[in-house]
Amino acid sequence: QVQLAESGGGLVQAGGSLRLSCARSGRTFNVYAMGWFRQAPGKEREFVAAINWSGSSTYYADSVRGRFTVSRDNIKNTMYLQMNSLKSEDTAVYYCTAVSRREPTMSQADYPHWGQGTQVTVSS
Repeated sequence: QVQLAESGGGLVQAGGSLRLSCARSGRTFNVYAMGWFRQAPGKEREFVAAINWSGSSTYYADSVRGRFTVSRDNIKNTMYLQMNSLKSEDTAVYYCTAVSRREPTMSQADYPHWGQGTQVTVSS
């Protein structure tokens, strides 16, 4: 079993920054690609960013590219999402995901492991 726990969400003004963390525990001996998805009120959950098992490749939604940076520390079994230049439309619950493969996908259906989510609210 793999457990994921997000932290770092909160309330921030537009233009500000936040860093989300996702701590992974459980079957850590397998390689895992990981990702971030988000769901805004009244909207479907959408892909935000993903990173491969080693951290050498990253992927972003067009809406966040250039503002968000995904990274990971495999010693600490933790993934991060640095969010800069936040906009009101970034307000959502952010979910951490993991899949037992080297390369990530942008489809939430491919991810069997999910965290509980952390709320990010950007005030304009």
